Amino acid sequence: MIRAWRRLSLRARLMLLGVSGLVCGLMVGGILLVTVLGSTLHRGAEETAAKTAAGMADLIANDSLPDPLPVSGDDVRAQVIDGQGRVVAASLGADRLVPFLYPGERPARGAQKPTSVYIPGERIGVVGPVQVVAVPAGTAAEPRTVLVAKSLGDLTRAVDLLKHSLLIAYPLLVVLLAAIAWRAIGATLRPVEALRAGAEAINDNARADRLPLPESRDEIHRLAVTLNGMLGRLERARARQRTFVADAAHELRSPLANLRTQLEVAQRIGDPPDTEELLADVRRLGRLVDDLLLLARADDQGGRPEPVTGPVDVGALLAAAAARYPGRVTLLPVEGAPWTVGDEAALDRVVANLLDNAVRHARSRVELSAGVVGDRVEIAVTDDGPGVPEADRERVFDRFTRLDDARARDAGGAGLGLSIVRELVARHGGTVTLADASPGLRAVVRLPMAEPEPEVLVQPRSVQTGLARPTTPAG
Repeated sequence: MIRAWRRLSLRARLMLLGVSGLVCGLMVGGILLVTVLGSTLHRGAEETAAKTAAGMADLIANDSLPDPLPVSGDDVRAQVIDGQGRVVAASLGADRLVPFLYPGERPARGAQKPTSVYIPGERIGVVGPVQVVAVPAGTAAEPRTVLVAKSLGDLTRAVDLLKHSLLIAYPLLVVLLAAIAWRAIGATLRPVEALRAGAEAINDNARADRLPLPESRDEIHRLAVTLNGMLGRLERARARQRTFVADAAHELRSPLANLRTQLEVAQRIGDPPDTEELLADVRRLGRLVDDLLLLARADDQGGRPEPVTGPVDVGALLAAAAARYPGRVTLLPVEGAPWTVGDEAALDRVVANLLDNAVRHARSRVELSAGVVGDRVEIAVTDDGPGVPEADRERVFDRFTRLDDARARDAGGAGLGLSIVRELVARHGGTVTLADASPGLRAVVRLPMAEPEPEVLVQPRSVQTGLARPTTPAG
């Protein structure tokens, strides 16, 4: 049963669910209608008979009971019987010898409340069921009982007519509503089918494919807009991936070709190759591969932040970085003893990349500084090189981006340094920007500020490790 249900189309399943709910609702409504109508009609007939019987009981109490008894309508008949069950008065058409009710159906002697009994209509000569209301009357010495019979034939026929009408009208109504629902569901799902056909037509080509947008401004239109946005993002990611692979292959080809040329020349002439040049190319390859792996991992992590490893002393970090460029980088006094939180190795990579870029393009001066601005730690690298045009200061952070000016014609650069800087800084919740230094360029990194480690004295970084050796004061 479940498998057969799953094989049905969505349109058929919605149709079956809608029709089933409609049938159940109409069935419950019809049953309630017939029940309430029948109960209301029977209660009205009982009240009419009871009022007639109460009026005759008042006439008996006033000793003014006429004969024949007055009744309203041909479907009402009345009798008055004494304590022995003999008919003492009757209406026109009522039997004057046999009471409407048998002895076991009459109220008990001394009863004060009226009773209602249903009897077959053949007993009094009518068609259909009859409701008889018995009301005690008279005195204790001369007890009387008023019997008023109300024929329910018309009421029964009215209820039966309603039942038959519903049995005929409900199936026709269900068929009509099912046809309307089938058309409505089909019209509703037609845009979904168009989306499905459009999605099926999309393949892995270079063409920009989009799903068709329905004319209606409803949920399906918003879904199509969202899916088209997703396709656009996927297309841009695919274009970035193709560009990344092409640029990586181009950057790897040059050092590999250089290595191959030197080795082939050495093999032909019989002289050993220049190991210094080979090692320089190998180091360049190693740096490039490391950069590519870092960016690939960044893409794979989808922008999730790096795990925070602990507080970082920015002053000690800059001192260690400047020490690797003796005579070329000037470390300005660090203001405010700034600390941040993050991966010290990653932040060292950020500073090193900015210094490499500045040293490569500076004419004579590179300055490294840090301070506290508000709730942020600000690290600045300033050089007096040719600078970067303002229109290109955002583009230089793209991967493998090289400008046409003197700043792009570097030695050994692959166009990944600033991309890595932005990626690592973003992982630490910071920002990096470029600005004029008049002359030159100023790169500014802003990171969240943190409290320094308690009871820790930061010693100068050693030459061997380049890391701070924290020591705890004795005692």
